[in-house]
Amino acid sequence: MSLDALKEALPAYAKDTRLNLGSVIGTSTLPAQQLWGTVLAVAVACRNEQVLRELDEAAREHLSAEAVQAARAAASIMAMNNVYYRAKHLVGDPEYNNLPARLRMQVIGNPGVDKVDFELWCLAVSAITGCGVCLESHEKALRKEGVPRETVHEALRIAGVVHAAAVTLDAERVLADA
Repeated sequence: MSLDALKEALPAYAKDTRLNLGSVIGTSTLPAQQLWGTVLAVAVACRNEQVLRELDEAAREHLSAEAVQAARAAASIMAMNNVYYRAKHLVGDPEYNNLPARLRMQVIGNPGVDKVDFELWCLAVSAITGCGVCLESHEKALRKEGVPRETVHEALRIAGVVHAAAVTLDAERVLADA
């Protein structure tokens, strides 16, 4: 299984990350589509080839073709939105909030999967890229739909652990080439 291959690829010093990958993904209380869509969306956002390859393989065992595309779409749209909205916020001039984005974001309104699942994936990607505006917006949308804090918390845990694996493997690749 590809999750096992990913865990095996982690060096000894990343034992906590290896164990957390197994426990956070393996014992998640999220329904399969929410879990594996979150895993796939954050794997895309982490931009590590090995993490993406292994977790994409694992996710495909649990997701429909539509859900795979929607998870990838969540990562793609949030790659744009996280930069745009974080930058507007960091500029510090509230007048920028009066200017229209004029960026195509239709997938958010029609993602091809349950809207709550897509919102959860967008939230997890926003945690990877560090956009507070998007994190707040997606958390608020999820809570408005009755999603409990524990579900949001699970998505954030998944994002953190997958990101840690990606960072570790990126470092190992660079150090091996040195």
